Amino acid sequence: WKKLYLAHHWPVTVCKMSANDCQDPPEYWTIHGLWPDKTEECNRTWHFNVTEIKDLMSDMRRYWPDVLHSSLNRTQFWKHEWDKHGTCAATLEALNSQKKYFGKALELYQHIDLNSCLLKAGIKPSSSYYQMTAIKEALTRFYGVMPKIQCLPPEEGEKAQTIGQIEFCFTKELQLRNCTTLKGESDAMQADLKLGTEELSVCSDTLPIYYPSQVQ
Repeated sequence: WKKLYLAHHWPVTVCKMSANDCQDPPEYWTIHGLWPDKTEECNRTWHFNVTEIKDLMSDMRRYWPDVLHSSLNRTQFWKHEWDKHGTCAATLEALNSQKKYFGKALELYQHIDLNSCLLKAGIKPSSSYYQMTAIKEALTRFYGVMPKIQCLPPEEGEKAQTIGQIEFCFTKELQLRNCTTLKGESDAMQADLKLGTEELSVCSDTLPIYYPSQVQ
């Protein structure tokens, strides 16, 4: 793999995508995962062991919650992320244990500080719509790179797409880089999040964007 995606998702939109009962989703961007591109499930014998991340537990619950199954055994979501992505990221020394992988993702999340950057740019959940250019400009101004922004397409009769996920890309040296594909790279990143029938895809530059403050 060539790059890592640190995916943040907007819990209200995640709830909107799923028929599952969301109990009071957090009103801040949370971690979806830290994903190497183009690889999945690299070591099926390396089982997730929650005791290895017990020191990270309070941060994990706060910043990397299982939005859809808040009351159930919370470790299922983390186990899934480790099995599918962590075992692949572990080829990097900085990520070569469960504690390092989850700890580094939390560190990158706090370093990016997406929640406060959007607020500083005046972009907050609202019933009025945003333009994609305004969101892109704010993000590139803060970070100097272009993240990948994903939305739910408009439903029947709606005119706006709904923002759902913002992914920041990192090099293997854990430096921020643009998410756009460089020459010679193929961008075969699977559709990451599919719940029920709804699916996130890269936001359209021309449609207005809805950034919902609560689950409808």
